[in-house]
Amino acid sequence: MSLGILDLMKKDNGSKVTEFVLLGLSSSWELQLFLFLIFLLFYIAIVLGNLLIVVTVRADAHLLQSPMYYFLGHLSFIDLCLSCVTVPRMLGDFLQQGKIISFSGCLAQIYFLHFLGASEMFLLTVMAYDRYVAICNPLHYLIVMNRQLCLQLVFACWCWGFIHSITQVALVIQLPFCGPNELDNFYCDVPQVIKLACMDTFVVEVLMVSNSGLLSLICFLVLLFSYAVILITLRTCFHHGRSKALSTCASHLIVVSLIFVPCVFVYLRPFCSFSVDKVFSVFYTVITPMLNPLIYTLRNADMKTAMKKLRKACGILLPR
Repeated sequence: MSLGILDLMKKDNGSKVTEFVLLGLSSSWELQLFLFLIFLLFYIAIVLGNLLIVVTVRADAHLLQSPMYYFLGHLSFIDLCLSCVTVPRMLGDFLQQGKIISFSGCLAQIYFLHFLGASEMFLLTVMAYDRYVAICNPLHYLIVMNRQLCLQLVFACWCWGFIHSITQVALVIQLPFCGPNELDNFYCDVPQVIKLACMDTFVVEVLMVSNSGLLSLICFLVLLFSYAVILITLRTCFHHGRSKALSTCASHLIVVSLIFVPCVFVYLRPFCSFSVDKVFSVFYTVITPMLNPLIYTLRNADMKTAMKKLRKACGILLPR
């Protein structure tokens, strides 16, 4: 069936689109099979890596009492959920020619993508504050970053993520769609969807930039400023403490760059799209959630020790 006929079928009396067609990463069947195998391995790594961090933090009393690892456990949980929003459907679409998503399914993807993505951005900002207190005010660190404050900060991250995602959905749900219905991506997101609306979307795109774009940019700038203050403070620390703190901050900065740079690039420029947008989308939804466990575990002695204890404990519990 031609795309022209498909477009006509997805209109309700010629006025309303009820489904979208995802163009995906490639139109070549052979390449799609290859990408299926690659991204299947990526997804397995995401699930196992982030699940391992969550279980390790929950199983180790020392890590669970530490604010940094408490936040890290939540970060891994968000990465795990974020990948589940887009990757399973992408894997299924690789194995079929018609990549169709309903309008309600599209809205659901937008909601959960921005809910989890915004919550992760706020959580990374909280983690930067945690490192700032730990390095710049070490004597009062556990008093300032007490368990009640940690719970409140995490709860606030989830609440602000919910508010942000509801705003994004509200921008899309009010738009009229009467065709075409092709989204040049492997999942639904606001920048691609609003370009298909049958109206002038200037105001909507400006609102999208002021919401998602400025949110990403402001959080990124706050993070950079906080880490700049931390690095200045580290100049006065002893060598051993400075090396450990620098290693931790380096891990955080790598994660921050992998998450925020693609988001700033995609959401801070309305009215235009580039072919490289798909690359940034893959980084944001697949590569970053996969690399985060490696970045935080390979450079972290405490996590390595806790994982060794967990492995020994599992070995004892398994029947011989």
